[in-house]
Amino acid sequence: MTDSSIDTLNKKLDRLIEAVGRLAPPPVPETDLGEADCFVWQADPGYLEPVRKVNRVDIGLIRGVDRVRDILVDNTERFAAGFAANNVLLWGARGMGKSSLVKAVHAEINVRAKSDLPLKLIEIHREDIDTLPKLMGLLKAAPFRVILFCDDLSFDHDDTSYKSLKAALEGGVEGRPANVIFYATSNRRHLLPRDMIDNERSTAINPSEAVEEKVSLSDRFGLWLGFHKCSQDEYLEMINGYASHHGLDIDPEQLRAEALEWATTRGSRSGRVAWQFTQDLAGRLGKPLKD
Repeated sequence: MTDSSIDTLNKKLDRLIEAVGRLAPPPVPETDLGEADCFVWQADPGYLEPVRKVNRVDIGLIRGVDRVRDILVDNTERFAAGFAANNVLLWGARGMGKSSLVKAVHAEINVRAKSDLPLKLIEIHREDIDTLPKLMGLLKAAPFRVILFCDDLSFDHDDTSYKSLKAALEGGVEGRPANVIFYATSNRRHLLPRDMIDNERSTAINPSEAVEEKVSLSDRFGLWLGFHKCSQDEYLEMINGYASHHGLDIDPEQLRAEALEWATTRGSRSGRVAWQFTQDLAGRLGKPLKD
């Protein structure tokens, strides 16, 4: 074989190696929990993506849920300090600040804490729940204490991934790591559709056992914190809190009238509706909202 033939063959081999390299998946980034206080779990390929700017509001702006706020703060503070604490299910009316409260409490505890190791918040998406054991395996040796957070958690018909969650929270051989706690929000108290539970009751050979299998998932949460629709006074308190915090200069009576009209057109009163009104008001007044 001549030298030119060898050179040609080497060039082809180099191009082939380069092409194969492009087909290979990129290396999984290394997870460094010291990079940030909040992360999002990327199940595929399996790493924690740091969140530099967290979408959350100050805990003082979350109104109408004082009792559940205090319970959640207490549970989280004990966990951050290294004491026993419960998994928490925040359930109930939509738009009443369930997920906002989790993020706000996490920030509040880190402000209060004197530890050099801040509490971490890791969000896992609903569709990635079946990878929860893998994530817990990555976290169990970490020096940090971690809240795993799943927003809008629920399960539909023929969805069996709830069994992975049950085993990961309690009941598995290893159990939940001592440095990990699980917080979830849902509009459903038992995380499963009512008709799904009723169907199990009507068609199973032993109805009570079938129903218990379905609802036992929520039993893995030691704390159930209920969120209910707010009153008109609570709604107006939220509006006033937002307007004061963001420096929106408007006559109180005009603010009240416009806020009530906004709620009427939406057909509901909630923290989310109050925030949407605040955004609209700030836009009309030409005022920027604080970060």
